[in-house]
Amino acid sequence: MLLKKLFRTLWRYKAQFISMVIMIALGVGVFLGFNMEWYSLERNTTEIYEATGFADYRIYSEKGFSEDDLRAVLAQDGVEDATRFLSVNTSVKGDTDVIALTVCENPAVSGMLVLEGEPYDAQSPDGIWLSDAYARANGLKLGDSLTLTYKTLEVTGTVRGLIKASEYLICLPDETQLMPDYTSYGFAYISPAMLDKAIPPMFRMLAGMSSMYFQINVKSGLSKEAFVEAADRALGKTLLVASKDETISWAEAQGEVEEGKTMGSILPVLFLAIAILTMVTTMHRITASEKTQIGTLKALGFRDRRILRHYAAYALIIGLIGTALGIGIGYLLAWYIMNPEGAMGTYIDMPSWTLYVPWFCWLVLILINVFLTVIGFLSVRKMLRGTAADALRPYAPKRMKHLKVEETKRFKALSFGTKWNLRDCLRHKSRTFMTLFGIVGCMVLLVGGLGMKDTADAFVDVFFDKANNYAVKINLDTESVTERDVERLLAAYEGDWTAQRAVQIGDDSYGLEIYGITHDRVRFADEAMRLIPLRDDGVYVSGRIAKALGLKVGDSLTFSPYGGDEHYTVTVAGMLCSLSESVVMTGAYAERAGIPYTVSAIFTDHTDIATDPHILNTQTKQAVMDSFGTFMNLMNTMIWLLVLAAVILGIVVLYNLGVMSYTERYREMATLKVVGFKNSRIARLLIGQNLWLSVLGIAVGLPAGIGVLQYLLGALASEYEMKLALGPATFLVSILLTLLVSLLVGLMVARKNRRIDMVAALKTEE
Repeated sequence: MLLKKLFRTLWRYKAQFISMVIMIALGVGVFLGFNMEWYSLERNTTEIYEATGFADYRIYSEKGFSEDDLRAVLAQDGVEDATRFLSVNTSVKGDTDVIALTVCENPAVSGMLVLEGEPYDAQSPDGIWLSDAYARANGLKLGDSLTLTYKTLEVTGTVRGLIKASEYLICLPDETQLMPDYTSYGFAYISPAMLDKAIPPMFRMLAGMSSMYFQINVKSGLSKEAFVEAADRALGKTLLVASKDETISWAEAQGEVEEGKTMGSILPVLFLAIAILTMVTTMHRITASEKTQIGTLKALGFRDRRILRHYAAYALIIGLIGTALGIGIGYLLAWYIMNPEGAMGTYIDMPSWTLYVPWFCWLVLILINVFLTVIGFLSVRKMLRGTAADALRPYAPKRMKHLKVEETKRFKALSFGTKWNLRDCLRHKSRTFMTLFGIVGCMVLLVGGLGMKDTADAFVDVFFDKANNYAVKINLDTESVTERDVERLLAAYEGDWTAQRAVQIGDDSYGLEIYGITHDRVRFADEAMRLIPLRDDGVYVSGRIAKALGLKVGDSLTFSPYGGDEHYTVTVAGMLCSLSESVVMTGAYAERAGIPYTVSAIFTDHTDIATDPHILNTQTKQAVMDSFGTFMNLMNTMIWLLVLAAVILGIVVLYNLGVMSYTERYREMATLKVVGFKNSRIARLLIGQNLWLSVLGIAVGLPAGIGVLQYLLGALASEYEMKLALGPATFLVSILLTLLVSLLVGLMVARKNRRIDMVAALKTEE
């Protein structure tokens, strides 16, 4: 009997039940999807790091490392394993593509995973193990021949295997490119034997190098401070040491994990909070509507325990169905982000894309269902108090006392509809609060999503359209280029120049960038994203360095270039918004401070660059823009998903609460119809209250959305130093879309007025 009643009641309140199931499904889906995303990324990246022996530290030298240097490092306490390592950008002969040519003496450290083809052979005289992503993007396959050029040298070999490597987990040529572009940039490993064959010892002697291995990659559990001391002791001099936290492939991947954790603590909480609060309010109203049925069951002899189990089952069914659908939504959401062709797949090059669920997610899902069941249980228990006769009496809303504001002349001067809606809001505070909460949540999602697009557009406009005022960047061979060569190239290409090197400030390494600007090819933005000229009276530091070191204009800053014992003290002239953590100065100030430098790149508007022995390769501004275009496409997809989620959230919450409002005021609306109010007039009353609450929700939601967006920018995009930018279209679209959803839901609920049974409604007890 009760089973049949269970299904009849579900059908009777199908609108409320469906809306609650949707809300639970959305809440669970967003919660599960976002947490699966970061946890799966963490697990999958850890797998490739361990499989390829990702190095904990990297020691750099401009002259290269000998075998004796490697043995000295391996002899230090705390060093588990190490290898000499080479990674240098080479050009593909007959093409404009660039490949990071890599040689690793010990594949157990900074090695590779061979996906197809032959196993890696350290003695192969002509084998090339090529990035499978680059091969796929450029139509290369096993057995193809490939020739790579570096300066005047050529390396020709056959593709023996297709690989992935943790050293190139995020395959970027430099920090100016935000997204990988495998159509133009990739990586390849060759054997030490092939390197010796391509670059004979005589060439190294003439170049003044002890070897071609400019890195020693080390596996060690030592802290950075302890490892630097050990490396200095082993090699007898101070060299540049970078921890894995300072490499793109580790730092950016871990940054994505942390960003996922941050997102998983904001949006899912919002959705789950709205879902649970909606459930609390709706279950209370449904049990209130079922009060006569509950009294009848009690009068027929059903025990309280059985009635409690029956009605608690409604909440449990909603929770279970919503959770089941939510798990499906969560897996779809996580898969959409975490698959080789998805959002994360365009950024991170991993062999495995297995989805994992954090253990706490299952615990949360169980607790949610327990909590929802308890809500249903407590809602019914209140109705069972007293005798069967008490329970049979229809539910009567609590009696409202007149408020002082109702006695004022201003209140009495209000229209009937305004008074009626105000009193209803005061009588049903929980429903009013839930409506406001849903509208605020809708606004937060809209402002956050559309505002992020405005911010990213402003970022692109400043950093790529305005600051990068060149067509081609010419990278020079700093080992062979002379001042006369630089002057010749600058005159030929009418360019500006930069010199870059690594420096140490305290225990951390940063970049030093020196510029000579005479043709306005490169510009700089201050902390307010305004373009400013570089002055010759000091250095400019990126916002992240200023924050980390507590610097302000006028302070002194001391740094030491790696590879030397000199220390330079400079004055901070300003702060910059920058893609990299760097110290920037003009060439004139560098000469005044006695800082030596070698020009490393030229920025020009010329696109026809002739072959020159001092030019390593070129990089077009368009290539950088294309990579950021991929980033923007992914962001736009996520933004429209947020907008869609906001609209669904608004419709479901407002419709559910609108139906609840209609049910609670059924007798009042019947009374209005009896005294002559037309359906259209009653509809305007209902729609009016929705619009009032929408306006109030918008007033609260706008600043809340801006606050959440500001927090997300600091937490998710701090490495880009993006500044909040909101256009008028964001405000307009957010407000109009919210009002449109409110109006649409109001019209849907108002249509129910036509089905009011005035006689039946007025027969109930007041």
